[in-house]
Amino acid sequence: MAKNLTTRGEDYSKWYNELVIQADLAENSGVRGCMVIKPYGYAIWEKMQAELDRMFKETGHQNAYFPIFIPKSYFSKEASHVDGFAKECAVVTHYRLKNAEDGSGIIVDPDAKLEEELIVRPTSETIIWDTYRKWIQSYRDLPLLINQWANVVRWEMRTRLFLRTTEFLWQEGHTAHATKKEAIAEAEQMMNVYAEFVENYMAVPVIKGTKTESERFAGALETYCIEALMQDGKALQAGTSHFLGQNFAKAFDVKYATKEGKQEYVWATSWGVSTRLMGALVMTHSDDNGLVLPPKLAPDQVVIVPIYRGEEQLEEVSVVARELQKELRAKGLRVKFDDRDTQKPGWKFNEYELKGVPVRIAIGPKDLEKGTFEVARRDTLQKEVMDKGVVVDKIVALMDEIQDNLYNRALNYRSEHTTEVSSYDEFKEIIDTKGGFVSAHWDGTTETEERIKNETKATIRCIPIDVKQEEGSCMVTGKPSSYRVLFAKAY
Repeated sequence: MAKNLTTRGEDYSKWYNELVIQADLAENSGVRGCMVIKPYGYAIWEKMQAELDRMFKETGHQNAYFPIFIPKSYFSKEASHVDGFAKECAVVTHYRLKNAEDGSGIIVDPDAKLEEELIVRPTSETIIWDTYRKWIQSYRDLPLLINQWANVVRWEMRTRLFLRTTEFLWQEGHTAHATKKEAIAEAEQMMNVYAEFVENYMAVPVIKGTKTESERFAGALETYCIEALMQDGKALQAGTSHFLGQNFAKAFDVKYATKEGKQEYVWATSWGVSTRLMGALVMTHSDDNGLVLPPKLAPDQVVIVPIYRGEEQLEEVSVVARELQKELRAKGLRVKFDDRDTQKPGWKFNEYELKGVPVRIAIGPKDLEKGTFEVARRDTLQKEVMDKGVVVDKIVALMDEIQDNLYNRALNYRSEHTTEVSSYDEFKEIIDTKGGFVSAHWDGTTETEERIKNETKATIRCIPIDVKQEEGSCMVTGKPSSYRVLFAKAY
């Protein structure tokens, strides 16, 4: 398999698009702005989905499913919510097509106009909170902890595979609580769940924080987020969790009877991650040779490639290879033995390097004689000859070693590309030349935030959760500031 990837240094955006396609993760579809997630890409997403689903259920959440269509009137009930999503909404106005009378093709039947237009969900707060009104009557019904795995549609003008598409897959949690304190604790908990998943499974270090008022989710009183840094120095919002206060409860009249019999509005949260995480995975670890996958999420953690001439050698090698596959699988590893006779070993080596398989093992007649195996790591591209008696334990240990190495490599990159500045001139120079996260004082006003965004294209990614009180002055206006925030250009 010949690889003709553009290098990251040449054109990072082009490298990313080529890699997603060549590694068989996804491709553009016949529908503008939408993608086809191919089996290999979907296998990675399934690994992500399974781990997240387990983590959600361990924190008491249950899965449900709600309609893809939302009555238009529901959106008008929460003003800031509709303002946030109005420009991205796809609207269904008719329910039937018919053949044109002049034979020119199929047209919308004008007699089949819907009584009320339907929004194709960009997010599900409104339809879910209309439902919760029927589910919640008493304090005994709380907390209500629901998650949904679904697709959503946001009419994007500029799309990129996984990072920003018109339709994408995600999960969205929606919870109802008796008190403000419980709802805030839930929103913070889910931010921490996301951070744990992204760091421990994706091997991507993140910074936990809160969004500024202008960057919050439409309808939220507080938005918690995790921010990651990609290899081109741009930030990527990897997940968000929102404290919605009582806004949606009041809009949809969701009340509960307290123990004392008093009627109170419930307190709400919502939280979500999407297939955008696939983009983060690709961009954080991969190199000019292809994907680099962390072992915990790789569909195949180990691939065994036989080296042989003729059927007799293949049979001899296959006996040893299948035994090794069996031993590794018994240790819980996902192992593929590629005995296809339609491709040569060199072609297979390139394929699995491109697809980011963490460990590749080559076995040939000489290895059978010596009782050894050639083991290649994808993260470092290093090869090592291992004895048959130790190879299983060493490969099991390699899984943790590779996972840790990928995390530490990404963490080192982030550390090297996080810069503290004190002046606006220094800020602009770092943003234009070095990139990465820039830590700076800000006066807390939307006006200054907008000015920085317009002049530099950098945005406030978050106010870090562990931000330290540090008296200073805004780099732009000179007004007093008591802590630093993180800026970056972002996806």
